[in-house]
Amino acid sequence: MSEPQRKQPERPEFDPANPFLSESTEDVTSLVPRGLRIGAALSWRFIVVIAALYVIVFLIGYLSVVVIPLSIALLLAALLAPAVSKLMLLKFPRGLAAGIVLIAGLAVLGGLLTFVVAQFSSGLPELQKQLTESLNQIKTWLIDGPLHLRQEQIQEFINQAIGFLQNNQASITTTALTTAGTVGEIVTGFILTLFILIFFLSGGDQIWKFLVRGVPGRVRNRVDVAGRRGFASLVSYVRATAAVAVVDAVGIGVGLAIVGVPLVIPLATLVFLGAFIPIIGAVIAGAVAVLIALVTKGVVGALIVLAIVIGVMQLESHVLQPILLGRAVKLHPLAVVLAITAGLVAAGIPGALLSVPLLAVLNAGIRSLLHEQDPDPEEIDVLRDQAAQPNDAGKTAEAES
Repeated sequence: MSEPQRKQPERPEFDPANPFLSESTEDVTSLVPRGLRIGAALSWRFIVVIAALYVIVFLIGYLSVVVIPLSIALLLAALLAPAVSKLMLLKFPRGLAAGIVLIAGLAVLGGLLTFVVAQFSSGLPELQKQLTESLNQIKTWLIDGPLHLRQEQIQEFINQAIGFLQNNQASITTTALTTAGTVGEIVTGFILTLFILIFFLSGGDQIWKFLVRGVPGRVRNRVDVAGRRGFASLVSYVRATAAVAVVDAVGIGVGLAIVGVPLVIPLATLVFLGAFIPIIGAVIAGAVAVLIALVTKGVVGALIVLAIVIGVMQLESHVLQPILLGRAVKLHPLAVVLAITAGLVAAGIPGALLSVPLLAVLNAGIRSLLHEQDPDPEEIDVLRDQAAQPNDAGKTAEAES
């Protein structure tokens, strides 16, 4: 005889009054508070987005040897493209026009660097002499001034500094070797940038059309137009920044010459290059000019140079940039500062240089994707400032007014 089957205990039914003490196969999602569900949904999506951004930044950093030259070549292409277009209007073939502009640009760059190095070399002995005199004045002030330091104390400090350099000679040598390796990387990056720039100037349209083919057909025109408007924004940004940089360099250079500060040409060149890194570049270039003025012309000269630098920077921020950059690439100062800071943390000086142009491109491209009406790629001339605006910008401005 088979043993009678043991009766399974009955599972208690779901009791709404005691939901945590009863069992049920029903979905318990409704028991989770709505705020917690929304917070959890936002949280995991936020984590996914941050993880994706981290991977992108990691890949960009890993491929920086290629990404940085590619980005700089794109900036230079935006700067030189109007000149290529002018030559093409004069019936020059595109390849020949690109070659002429590139050779002329290299000639100007090489001549400028040669002139700057020559000026720096000729002015360096005088600067060293004035620096020695300034150090002697500081030494005299430390002895005869309110501190009343003794000659032995100052000499002991100098000996400690020399000893520190001798004890860290190996570290200094390693740093020098690293610097030499960095110079090699810069030369390699320059050659790669030049190579990429040749193809951007001679066949940039074909490269972009090839890339757009990978986009689904139903949104191809919209993506094409957004990319073109982004590049138009980059052209406007580089053109305006170059004009602002020239004005800054000339203004500060003339001021330094009037005050009588040496190395005017190298300092003006530093100001010109620093203008391409908004805010940070101007601060660094101005600080160097003020320090040299302090060494060579004393406190009064340094204060005069500081006033000149501040005046030129105020002219730049309140007059030149709003007029030259215009509405096409107008960015909020907070967005610019945050972009530069993020770029500096992520990629150092190259990141600070490329962050604002990238922000301008993204701003124009995203506005086009969100607001463009009946996009037609053939109607966009990327060399015009207004090409960076979506075609409903005028209607939107009228509606707002």
